[in-house]
Amino acid sequence: MGIPEKRIIFMCTHRTYVYTQGHKQSPRKSVEYYRTIVQNLEKSTICKHLFSQSKAKEDKDMKTRLIVPTMEELSMEEKTPEILFWVGCAGSFDQRAQKVTIAFVKILNKLGIDFAILGKEESCTGDPARRAGNEFVFQMQAQQNIQLLNMYNVKKIVTTCPHCFNILKNEYPSLGGKYEVLHHTELLQEFISNGQLKVDGGSFKGKTITYHDSCYLGRANNIYQAPRELLKELDGNLVEMKRSKSRGLCCGAGGAQMFKEDEPGDKRINTERTEDILNTGAQVVAANCPFCITMLQDGLKEKEQQDKVMVLDLSEMIVQANNL
Repeated sequence: MGIPEKRIIFMCTHRTYVYTQGHKQSPRKSVEYYRTIVQNLEKSTICKHLFSQSKAKEDKDMKTRLIVPTMEELSMEEKTPEILFWVGCAGSFDQRAQKVTIAFVKILNKLGIDFAILGKEESCTGDPARRAGNEFVFQMQAQQNIQLLNMYNVKKIVTTCPHCFNILKNEYPSLGGKYEVLHHTELLQEFISNGQLKVDGGSFKGKTITYHDSCYLGRANNIYQAPRELLKELDGNLVEMKRSKSRGLCCGAGGAQMFKEDEPGDKRINTERTEDILNTGAQVVAANCPFCITMLQDGLKEKEQQDKVMVLDLSEMIVQANNL
């Protein structure tokens, strides 16, 4: 079989392009980019979180306060929460992803869920380091995290980031970090199934919605149904993209590519994916990953469609629908 005139890189590549036949990348540039990533990770191992160590943080968009205890605080009271919410680097630092973090906490607070975060003790999972090929830095970060999690006797972890979810669930166990790990869409669906959470379609009722499968939740972990079950509760009109579920197209941000510069090519992966979205005629794109949200928003801006198509995490959609 010959090489097709154009081939699309499906697995996680940030701002990577649809390469044309015969195009050659520069290995030296890629190595330099990844070296910078790892150096930055080594310098900044501790996350300064969106939520401080205080138990309550004012949310300017809310009349109430968000209750966000830390593991350290609960440990001093000799308490162990049912769930550890792993916020992740994006959920801590990125302004867009912070909105998802806040939305998810609003839901947890509304339902009275017993949870806590690590706060200033949380470090990067080491996923970008391993994807960039620096096993030493990954091992160092993972072992540090596992030691901390085991010290707090953590049993169950939930995270809004599929990258954190994948590495905590599938790659930490071999290093001694064995926990029940859930993506937040799985936990939210569990709340709906057992009657804890009820969702009103609200502003999404009747709207055309499409869903983007992130690589690390979909193809890597075969989680397709839970997010779609959540969307059914919103009473919208779900329209699938031609490339969805196991044949879904990467947004272009995974595999540590989120943190490096563009490589030469004809077309960005997120542009290609944005065209898939626009072909559905959707008014809303539901997503489940902070990197995907960034890349899809960038693609819509490039197409000058950012005012016509919203990109929202599923937790944000539930918060909007229930007016939390």
